[in-house]
Amino acid sequence: MTLQVDPRFLDAGEAALVVEFGDTVDPVINDRVLALDAALCADPPVGTREFVPTYRSLMIHYDPLQIDRETLIAIVRRMMTGLTEWRGEGTIWTLPCCYDPALAEDLDEAARILGLTRDDAVALHTKATYRVYMCGFTPGQIYLGGVPEQLKISRRATPRPPHPAGAVSIGGGLGTVVPFVMPTGWYVIGQTPERLFAAERQDAFLIQAGDLVRFEPIDLSTFRDLAQRAASGEIVARKRAA
Repeated sequence: MTLQVDPRFLDAGEAALVVEFGDTVDPVINDRVLALDAALCADPPVGTREFVPTYRSLMIHYDPLQIDRETLIAIVRRMMTGLTEWRGEGTIWTLPCCYDPALAEDLDEAARILGLTRDDAVALHTKATYRVYMCGFTPGQIYLGGVPEQLKISRRATPRPPHPAGAVSIGGGLGTVVPFVMPTGWYVIGQTPERLFAAERQDAFLIQAGDLVRFEPIDLSTFRDLAQRAASGEIVARKRAA
């Protein structure tokens, strides 16, 4: 399948161009974003600085002194001609996740709102396979589609106090894993000992857009052991080719 949909080109200030393929969280739209991202990364036009894929668009940061907007749009249009849908070499990650009450601070509340038991919510969360649509807001943070319908919950009206690093959360019909301590409007239903971002690693960002994620339940004792190993630099998540 080729990229038939004509995207919108939107300015983001004077040095960034947003190529927008749609207005929903959809794997077909996200495939188009990743296809264009891969093409531009393989052959970056002179004057471009960075490409940032999101759920439904690609932001292109560029130097307006080296390349103007209309030239950049023309290059993007040429690249899209005959470009196939993204079929990158994604990775399937299995992230250990502890759902113990000591770490899953909002699990009981979310389960109650959804009309589920704690055990049912955990079972639903661990049986699903999630697509990483984008990374961002904080370094290494992943945004996940594929949340089961029974687990889809609105975000909080007001943010809750800071959650721990590695918080596994749901909200707005989506999922996320956040590597840093910060307030959130999402519901924290678990915690992973894995570090999704580590500046000292050769690959600082562990998981990329287009990868798939599953969660494997672990008890509190196992979490503490894996957290120590992760802190020493070991990657405790498992991966295999998609």
